Amino acid sequence: MRPFTAVTALCGLLLSSSLVCADASSSSRVTLPAGFKPQQAFKNVNMVRNTNLEKGYVRETVNVVVQNVDKQPQSDYYLPFPSDVFDKVGGLEVRDKKTPEKGRFDVEALEVESPSNYQYFVVHFPKPLAPSSQITLGISYTLLNSLTPRPAAISQADKQFLTYSFSAYTPSAYPTVTQKTKVRFPNTNVPDYTTTSGLKDGSDPERQGATYTYGPYDTAKVAPGTTYPITVRYEFTKPVITASLLERDVEVSHWGGNLATEERYWLHNNGSKLLNQFSRVQWTLTNYQQLPSSAVRELKYPLKPGAVDPYFIDDIGNVSTSRYRPGNPPKREGSLELRPRFPIFGGWNYSFRVGWNDELSTFLRKAATGADTYVLKVPFIEGFKMPEGAQYEKVVVRVILPEGARNVQYQILEGSSPNGLPGPSQIQSHVSEYRTYMDTLGRATLTLTTENLSDEARDSQLVVTYDYSFWDGLRKPFTITAGLFTVFAAAWFVGSLDVSIKKR
Repeated sequence: MRPFTAVTALCGLLLSSSLVCADASSSSRVTLPAGFKPQQAFKNVNMVRNTNLEKGYVRETVNVVVQNVDKQPQSDYYLPFPSDVFDKVGGLEVRDKKTPEKGRFDVEALEVESPSNYQYFVVHFPKPLAPSSQITLGISYTLLNSLTPRPAAISQADKQFLTYSFSAYTPSAYPTVTQKTKVRFPNTNVPDYTTTSGLKDGSDPERQGATYTYGPYDTAKVAPGTTYPITVRYEFTKPVITASLLERDVEVSHWGGNLATEERYWLHNNGSKLLNQFSRVQWTLTNYQQLPSSAVRELKYPLKPGAVDPYFIDDIGNVSTSRYRPGNPPKREGSLELRPRFPIFGGWNYSFRVGWNDELSTFLRKAATGADTYVLKVPFIEGFKMPEGAQYEKVVVRVILPEGARNVQYQILEGSSPNGLPGPSQIQSHVSEYRTYMDTLGRATLTLTTENLSDEARDSQLVVTYDYSFWDGLRKPFTITAGLFTVFAAAWFVGSLDVSIKKR
């Protein structure tokens, strides 16, 4: 992992070169001067952008054939985003399209001093690209809070429509020979969309079902940074679920053999607001007729096999309108269905917490490198799973380890496809102490903080390694025994005192 190399060197006793020492660390953006322009060392031979609007956020995948047109090998490829979009980018991942199993490339966020129309990410190739050579990049990311309801306010039973604005020319720091954009809508009801003029022969966009294609365009003579505004408006009669904050705690108990999980949500519906006051009668009819609605009716949590003791609490207290269906047979996932106290319409908020317990042996193993080293493998986030998806503006994950755990390290597992998480440089980490009942020194707690996630990060795997010896496990029994002995000794001493009043 390219980031944290200095920190990793200080940690020592690394179990693997891919593990990151969870010491105090944070990502800092490199500042570039205003008016910065990347060196024109590359040319985009062909670019295809796929924009997916089927959920309550924008999902984009860009496949581009890049050629080195410089006389020297090049290893840094710049990705520009408009300044007003840059902070909305989440889960950015770049891979070699032909060999995705080799993992993602290192991506670093840069900051250009204002005034600047664009901000940049720089992609570091594993090895420099030779002159005249080509590489096919698969670039994937999400754009949060980029959809606008139009109209902004609707009646309770009306359909909801969203708008999305982008450029027919995909933003690029380099000349692009040919390119096109495919936009995938959730349905075929797209009442308004921009048609281009003079960009290509024939109709533009071309429509095929719920997919609209802009291009292909011959843009060899179009200067990088040129834009052609496009706006689409489409039906999306589903809630636009946004969590301004998700706090997730995973607590490990060796003595109890238990893994306790709790997630705390601060939800907001970014959809159209209600034009009139809420009608309970109209809502009852909508539910009875099973009509689509832009309000959040319920939330469904798939839980891992063996999950027990689920609970659902909001700001008022325990919510009884929930149902848990354990896996049948037990090796199947369970289902926790939650119904908020009130439907969450556009502009409405709802905060709550949900938790459950798991058998620790399902997630914890001893490492082969040492008898006192343990490996914990848990999902980075779990959360509810809804067809309309969800976006998370900020996520804080805490892994609370047993008292006495040390040499804490972590790793995000990656497969051959995107996992919805940003690169390591975009995840801040530190280890602190957390004290609870009967603790003496406090429990080592790994805290990971990141921004701009989507529900695609569900079940992405987090691996935490730590050292925990047999004597560390006896710390709490000794503490409890010593505490009880002290109480009994104090009681005996007080009881042996002669406090009676005697004659002199």
